[in-house]
Amino acid sequence: MRIFPRRYACVLPAALCDRVSAQFRQLFGAAGVASTGFLRTTEPRHRAAVRHFWGELRSRGLLRKGLYEGWYCASDECFLPEAKVTRQPGPSGEPVPVSVESGHPVSWTKEENYIFRLSQFREPLRQWLRGDPHAIAPEPFRGAVLQWLEEELPDLSVSRSRRHLHWGIPVPGDDSQTIYVWLDALVNYLTAIGYPDAEFQSWWPATSHIIGKDILKFHAIYWPALLLGAGLSPPHRIYVHSHWTVCGQKMSKSLGNVVDPRTCLERYTVDGFRYFLLRQGVPNWDCDYYDEKVVKLLDSELADALGGLLNRCTASRINPSGTYPAFCPACFPSEPGLAGPSARARAEDYALVNAVAALPQQVAHYYDHFQIYKALEQVSACVRQTNGFVQRHAPWTLNWESPADAPWLGTVLHVALECLRVFGTLLQPVTPHLADKLLSRLGVSATERGLGELCFLPRFYGHACPFEGRKLGRETGLLFPRLDQSRSRLVKAHGT
Repeated sequence: MRIFPRRYACVLPAALCDRVSAQFRQLFGAAGVASTGFLRTTEPRHRAAVRHFWGELRSRGLLRKGLYEGWYCASDECFLPEAKVTRQPGPSGEPVPVSVESGHPVSWTKEENYIFRLSQFREPLRQWLRGDPHAIAPEPFRGAVLQWLEEELPDLSVSRSRRHLHWGIPVPGDDSQTIYVWLDALVNYLTAIGYPDAEFQSWWPATSHIIGKDILKFHAIYWPALLLGAGLSPPHRIYVHSHWTVCGQKMSKSLGNVVDPRTCLERYTVDGFRYFLLRQGVPNWDCDYYDEKVVKLLDSELADALGGLLNRCTASRINPSGTYPAFCPACFPSEPGLAGPSARARAEDYALVNAVAALPQQVAHYYDHFQIYKALEQVSACVRQTNGFVQRHAPWTLNWESPADAPWLGTVLHVALECLRVFGTLLQPVTPHLADKLLSRLGVSATERGLGELCFLPRFYGHACPFEGRKLGRETGLLFPRLDQSRSRLVKAHGT
């Protein structure tokens, strides 16, 4: 079998896969995406795992060889029941059969295959999902899978004739058949953690899959059923994400609206593009992408709100000593009712302290539950509150030489810097370089950046603050440069 892509004259499957795999690895490296293991399903260890898994299914009487007949979608690599096939006008105007779910063409196929007794697992799958409401998240996708299980669940063809598909793993003991690509591919989750050796049991089933919604059926029905058939438990969690559209349309090579992530990484920086995708990517539904949207978000939240806040609080004009100023409890008592003659904190200031104090736990919860966009929403809201706090008290109008102003000026800067320290710590998984730059500017050492060590504004609660009086880190320039330079030029022209 040979593949003829548009730009390549004649490429064997192995060579094409090598090229594409290398491109993904290069992209992950450029995007700051690390992995403890990068598995190719052509590796010998994976072939051994697939053969062992096949043997487990066969030993339990779950595989039979027989004539398989039905609608086959080559693009989706699966057979479809009649109810999942419809007809749409083709290029000539004549109706052609297509998949209801994907819209890809299907054809009636009849061949001898090995068949997995999937129909036996309909009730066990329903019990699994009803017994664990969090097995598939977000909830709408779990509901979709339960709805599929209300319908017919036919047995599944798990091999193809080797005459038609010699690229793949041969069925053990029957070289006339190739193991179905999806069964082969899904077993890679086990291969990566050492299956079939005993070491894999320390990981399984305490495992989470993160998948696109278009492959939900393979991961939430076929895969759990195959695992149960092999005597294993379903995955611990299946997190599902939706897709990105471009200006309201699905990305398509024919439409020419495919977004090249490498170009975006260069244009918006690695941290900027990561922030946009995780800030705007809502798993429950498709999200729309266009360049103006990226520019507006990054300028507003990273360049102006967060970067502007850092610049204000570390500028030599407002912080000439270049230190973490002292916090004055008399100016900002722990409770509004304790206010004395020196107190200057307002109700809105206490609301800010409460919001930022609660932020680490909220963000950790959202990170743990695959709701990163909600975590970043909360961080962004607190950044806005902190800017409001600084704007409200206008420390640039206060005088360090004034005995009345100095304690409050130091307190305002101390609170703002403490808020920035929290933001930088919580943003590390999303924008690692930007967070490092921010925390370094605040003088926060590498050993003080863990979530477990994050104690916000200890002086407010009557405890010592290790940062009070500490020298700030060296000047590192703009935290995040504005992408829309037209507004920057306008600001300079008006001197504001």
